[in-house]
Amino acid sequence: QVQLVESGGGLVQPGGSLRLSCAASGSIHRFNAMGWYRQAPGKQRELVSIITSVGTTNYADSVKGRFTISRDNAKNTVSLQMNSLKPEDTAVYYCNLDLMIFGNYWGQGTQVTVSS
Repeated sequence: QVQLVESGGGLVQPGGSLRLSCAASGSIHRFNAMGWYRQAPGKQRELVSIITSVGTTNYADSVKGRFTISRDNAKNTVSLQMNSLKPEDTAVYYCNLDLMIFGNYWGQGTQVTVSS
């Protein structure tokens, strides 16, 4: 069974930075994608960024140039460095692990609030 544990959310002022981390445990196929999604109140969950096990990345247009995703394949961890945060980045951020045909898994979510 796969489990994802997130950490690093919190309250930050506009222009500030936060770093989210997610650790995966369990039976994890080495070819996979890990990423972050977010859901703001009253909105649908949306992709923030993903990174494959070979290092290919993708970002939502709204975070390009401000957020950086990285991963450690040996530790099955993924991190999201978020800089120049804006109030519109406020949301619950969810870690995702896509094992393709072997399943798709979500973390419990961590709140990020950008406010002065």
